[in-house]
Amino acid sequence: MNSYTWQKSSYCSEGDSCVHVTFGAGTLHLTESSDPSGAILGATPVAFNALIHVLKENAHRG
Repeated sequence: MNSYTWQKSSYCSEGDSCVHVTFGAGTLHLTESSDPSGAILGATPVAFNALIHVLKENAHRG
């Protein structure tokens, strides 16, 4: 991966499609375990919480 210390999502089952997360310098970083050297999404905690809120609302709608 890189110099970050990554933690696998607790919602991840065994396999290659897991989300890994780390936090540093005020930014949350996310990457996919099937391509750990690929794209890394960075967001502030406030922006990430807003994203999760929207995703949960949309999931409940159907």
